[in-house]
Amino acid sequence: MRYQKLGRSEIEISAMGLGCMGLTHAEGAAIEKAESIRLIREAVDMGYTLIDTAQCYNGVYPDGSLACNEIVVGEALKGIRDKVVLATKFGVEFTTSGLGRDSNPATIRESVESSLRKLRTDYIDLYYQHRVDPSVPIEEVAGVMSELIKEGKIRTWGMSMVGEEEIRKAYAVCPLSAVQNMYSMTVTDDEKLFPVLKELGITYVSACPLSKGLLSGAYSKDSKYDKDDFRSRMSQFTQEGIAGFQPLLDVIAEMAAEKHATNAQIALAWMMCNQMHVVPIPGSRKLERIRENGAAGDLVLSEEEMKRLDEKIAALKIHW
Repeated sequence: MRYQKLGRSEIEISAMGLGCMGLTHAEGAAIEKAESIRLIREAVDMGYTLIDTAQCYNGVYPDGSLACNEIVVGEALKGIRDKVVLATKFGVEFTTSGLGRDSNPATIRESVESSLRKLRTDYIDLYYQHRVDPSVPIEEVAGVMSELIKEGKIRTWGMSMVGEEEIRKAYAVCPLSAVQNMYSMTVTDDEKLFPVLKELGITYVSACPLSKGLLSGAYSKDSKYDKDDFRSRMSQFTQEGIAGFQPLLDVIAEMAAEKHATNAQIALAWMMCNQMHVVPIPGSRKLERIRENGAAGDLVLSEEEMKRLDEKIAALKIHW
């Protein structure tokens, strides 16, 4: 596993992070807590140090009880907290009417105390605003982050699903270390942000680096999904969607065979080898996938291989 600095901070992170969302949220019923804890601890043993969760990544266990992601992560890190860089997020709540946003300063302070309790820690390494709240000025949110850093409750902060204007406004008040947006071979719009992030010394963290698993080659036009699985509602997993991405998927599979790698490793290596040295945070409920993903950091793609992939990406007529 390779390691790098988080933004301009002194915090060192693994070049591949572990996204924990899917253990309890968005992929049907949560897996058993003991299994989630085992997977996280095994990942740390493999060299993963960046562990990503959020206040809202909650779901339901098969028996109907609440599955709280932060609680699971907190229990998993008992005794090994000092080995990891712990990232969580505030400002979002999933409601029956959609995505609720609340970055009121008082709410942020309630959220950070709640996360500290659930995560069983006295500080959070990286605290993200999960979504911009249009009712609260960015500068006001950044001001609260500055206070929390001075109080020792967080070490640094970041923003998620943001553009250049919001980043610059926030940075002027309290420099941030990371931006976590959607980026993968199928979603490349954020490449226009790369020069800005390089200028400001901000690390780009990729949410959904495998396009919800599409780039892993695990799904086909004949795949079936549980009604509670988010893929059942996503256009790229329809027959038409997969057909549109097939030329890219075919090249990934060819290159994986040539390099004795998996499709997922090729997709992850592509973003880790690009100009931003993007930090992907794939997640999985399977230990072998976590191990394979971690090994992608050791896979180096040549300029010619990068060009071959980039040409297929540029030729896509469908995007997600």
